[in-house]
Amino acid sequence: MKNNTINKEEIEKFSKIAEEWWNPEGKFKPLHKFNPIRISYLKENIIETFKLGNKKSPLKNVKILDVGCGGGLLSEPMSRLGASVTGIDASEKNIRIAKLHSKKNNLKINYFCSSPEKFNAKDKFDVILNMEIVEHVEDVNFFLKSCTNLLKKNGIMFVATLNKTLKSYVFAIVGAEYILRWLPIGTHEWEKFIKPNDLTSILKKNNLKLDKIDGMIFNMLTNKWKVGNDKSVNYIAKFIKN
Repeated sequence: MKNNTINKEEIEKFSKIAEEWWNPEGKFKPLHKFNPIRISYLKENIIETFKLGNKKSPLKNVKILDVGCGGGLLSEPMSRLGASVTGIDASEKNIRIAKLHSKKNNLKINYFCSSPEKFNAKDKFDVILNMEIVEHVEDVNFFLKSCTNLLKKNGIMFVATLNKTLKSYVFAIVGAEYILRWLPIGTHEWEKFIKPNDLTSILKKNNLKLDKIDGMIFNMLTNKWKVGNDKSVNYIAKFIKN
């Protein structure tokens, strides 16, 4: 059994471009485009599950752990919605940038350079975000188990990742990296993509029950993302801890 989920090559890859996190036209441009749909999806599902009703601060008192938070692209909007946010990332550079940016925006977010298996949290979390991270870790089983240990009973874990299909290879690697140059070449490795059934069975072993799963679809014509039924490339799954 491994006791580490950090993939050094992956960390180096993202550390090299860490300065670009908050540049909407930079190397993370696809994530900036992707962000609005992720934020609304998370917000709606958290409100619905926990029956929240605060209009002004919809995620008030919800404790969120953003795993692999990068420069804080999701941590910040979640904090603005009223959540108490902690972000962890194995790249020191990413954490440094996230801290600087949140300070500049007067947001109280707790950032730590850590991986889930090494993270000592005082309390467990209501929500754990694993967004576009499982395809970059060393040992998915151990990584998800470590994340589950940090989640409260009846808490939610969101996992957004890429399906392991021929279509995802064509779109996410050949298309996005080589043809359209949306992402630096080598951002993804198809071998690390994970099928929804495999993800569900790993989490089932850790007492997490699949609540819902949706496709995230990019429309070339409108240049926008939407939620739909097609899970063949990008998908997002919501799990509840028993």
